[in-house]
Amino acid sequence: MREATDLHASLCQAIADPTRISILYALNEKPCRVNELVTQLQSPQATISRHLKILREQAIVETHREGSFVTYSLGYQRIIQALDIMRSIKLDIVRKEHDLIHE
Repeated sequence: MREATDLHASLCQAIADPTRISILYALNEKPCRVNELVTQLQSPQATISRHLKILREQAIVETHREGSFVTYSLGYQRIIQALDIMRSIKLDIVRKEHDLIHE
């Protein structure tokens, strides 16, 4: 049980970064090369590459090589569903806090 919990935690850590979340949503739109993600997210290439490495290590993203180019895509479409659920929960929390403040 401990090993499963550790694996779960490592997956959560891999997506617990705003840049990585943005990368995942971008890849949900279409597979991209690093330079496309750099342009779309307006982040330095080294930053995007570092985040992609973390996502690759957890098999959240996959690569496909075409000559000297590497294209990244989602490893599992369900990761977007998980992110959407977490976003929805956070929105509910914010609404609840707002309602408590204005009571």
